[in-house]
Amino acid sequence: MLKPVAIVGQIVLYGAFAVFIGYFATYPLYRQIPDDSALIKLSMSHLGGRECRKRTPEELEKMPPNMRAPLDCPRHRSDISLEVDLDGQPFFRSVMHPTGLSKDGVSTIYKRFEVKAGSYQLTVRMNDNLINPGFNHVKDEQITLKPAQVLVIDFNPDKGGLFFRQ
Repeated sequence: MLKPVAIVGQIVLYGAFAVFIGYFATYPLYRQIPDDSALIKLSMSHLGGRECRKRTPEELEKMPPNMRAPLDCPRHRSDISLEVDLDGQPFFRSVMHPTGLSKDGVSTIYKRFEVKAGSYQLTVRMNDNLINPGFNHVKDEQITLKPAQVLVIDFNPDKGGLFFRQ
């Protein structure tokens, strides 16, 4: 049978432990970003284009009838070129490479940028088939970021390509 002194000792020790845990669960305050900053997150996964070429009639004639596909498309996918400008100045540049042993997988990027809260002109350009010069996806928009706000730059072909989500 437990003595009353042992019970009181356990209550005191468990109470001290609970206060210790409770204090460090709320203090010191942790902030992921400073109070006057916002985040821009660049997060996208996209399949690059294939570098297909059209077969000539002579090539098709030499092939068996069941193999006469008019396009010759290699398995590998194109790299994806990505540029981000903030207020007309280069902010981020990258070339995303396809994944997989045969370079036929998705190209993925995740970057996190801390910027001061305020108004910016944000331009994002992407070329998902480097055979074609220039950029086939462009998004240019005036954005206003509040302190502690997160802006996500993403790509979805079903939503029209590049888009910003606040």
